[in-house]
Amino acid sequence: MDPNAVNQNITVDDFDSVVTYADQGQWSTPNPQLLSNDSVTPWKDGTYHLTNITNASFTFDFEGPTFFIYGAAGPAYGSFEISLDGSSSVSTAHASQNVSGHLLFSNTTLEYANHTLKMTNLGAQNGDDGGNQFLFDYLQFTVQLAPEGASVKNTTVQETDSALTFNGNWTTNVFNPLFSGGGSKYTNADGATVSLSFYGSTIYIFGDKVDDHGLFSVTLDNRTAQQFDGVSGCGGAFRKYCEKDNTLAYFASNLDSSLHTVTLQNNAGVNHSFFDLDAMVYTTPSEYAVRQPPTSSSGSGSSSSASSSLSSAVPGMNLLLLLFLNAVWLGRSCRRWL
Repeated sequence: MDPNAVNQNITVDDFDSVVTYADQGQWSTPNPQLLSNDSVTPWKDGTYHLTNITNASFTFDFEGPTFFIYGAAGPAYGSFEISLDGSSSVSTAHASQNVSGHLLFSNTTLEYANHTLKMTNLGAQNGDDGGNQFLFDYLQFTVQLAPEGASVKNTTVQETDSALTFNGNWTTNVFNPLFSGGGSKYTNADGATVSLSFYGSTIYIFGDKVDDHGLFSVTLDNRTAQQFDGVSGCGGAFRKYCEKDNTLAYFASNLDSSLHTVTLQNNAGVNHSFFDLDAMVYTTPSEYAVRQPPTSSSGSGSSSSASSSLSSAVPGMNLLLLLFLNAVWLGRSCRRWL
């Protein structure tokens, strides 16, 4: 990672669709709809994914040189395995006292390339005083937005913006302050799409997760479509329940200076499942510097189950960008305060 470049830590909540759970039924979560102004919670956005089932797992694909996983530690927690690009290591979340916001695992020396991260709960192991629990709160990874000396501009495209092209049946939502612009557009039509053409090095798509949502796919330029799941984490019947707004539905970075087109498609299926679009955000740098993947494998670098401050991972962070993204993502915590 170039420490002098314009770098940014991207935060991914446990409810975000970019995290894939092998079996959501093996995890329990709080209901985000039950959080209120008076809710006091140590967890990011008030949510987490908790399991006591061994071999329960989640995966996350990302491009960048660092990642950090946060959750809980305590007497009831056991061991877990982190697999990164085929290399595995085992750590423990056992501690004598309960700790929230605990840095479970980190790696800050990866090649700037595409990586696949898998976390598997192992539970109590031989010689482990802990139990079978594992709690995942959120993760972070670092991306380069622009080279050293460049500036960046962020553009928020709300669901009502004419820059978006909708195909199929979409409906404008009534005013909802939990969405970033106060509203959304939703569809339960199979194959309905929304597209945006933009110049930028990164693209974010924000939506929500509800139990009456389902699968959707995203295609960027001529890349292979990626499929994601918009069903919320609470489980249960197909209904409008367990809603969490302002979730990250898609993210891509390290894009070149050409015109890009991103298309999201709702795969409604027999349940006629929904997708709600909140907004898209893209970052345009004054100068581009696409990071090239390594020509040969150099392993997964060093890793740790404890780490120094996150700020050391991004000493070149652009302060204005950080303030902007904090403003955009403020709604992701609104359920705690509204």
